[in-house]
Amino acid sequence: VQRPSEPDGRVRFLSDDERDRLLAACQASTNPWLYLAVVLALSTGMRKSELMNLRWSAVDLQNGKITLLLTKNGSIRVVPLAGPALTLLKEHAKVRRIDTDLLFPGRYRRRASVTSPDAPREWHPIDLRGVWETALQQAEIENFRWHDLRHSTASYLAMNGASLAEIAEVLGHKTLAMVRRYSHLSEAHTAKVVESMTRKIFG
Repeated sequence: VQRPSEPDGRVRFLSDDERDRLLAACQASTNPWLYLAVVLALSTGMRKSELMNLRWSAVDLQNGKITLLLTKNGSIRVVPLAGPALTLLKEHAKVRRIDTDLLFPGRYRRRASVTSPDAPREWHPIDLRGVWETALQQAEIENFRWHDLRHSTASYLAMNGASLAEIAEVLGHKTLAMVRRYSHLSEAHTAKVVESMTRKIFG
């Protein structure tokens, strides 16, 4: 039986105008953490589960990095922090909760396996689905999911000259197969690289 070829996968990323509208809507949101979460997602390419379960113990503000110990592919990944993402996170750290290590705590409840009223409770990440959908509507952005923020990061990297290997490193992919969908966005950079090489060789 011949194995069918895998689809190229969805590539939906924010245009410059869409990004500006979405960030403005997030800043105006009733939830003060939505803007920070979206900026972090766009700046780092972190998955939603990685971001929502992020703990302060994994954040190194002094050196501008986040160390993810539990990732989807099972390997440790270091995520660089720079620009507005780092600035906003430093501000967020000034008002961090002392009763939980989560960056975005929601509510705490008893563990499912424990029924005793005196049993310890655990914090769960905040659920941003409602305010996220509201921000999308206010920004008039259609056909866009939270995971597409990750696609946006990869697309911006490709359009700014990052190689497929570099994009894979940022996103935490072990192979280049998952990032080949962004190769067409880096064609201009590839052409410049080849032009530069031939100029040096042939003068």
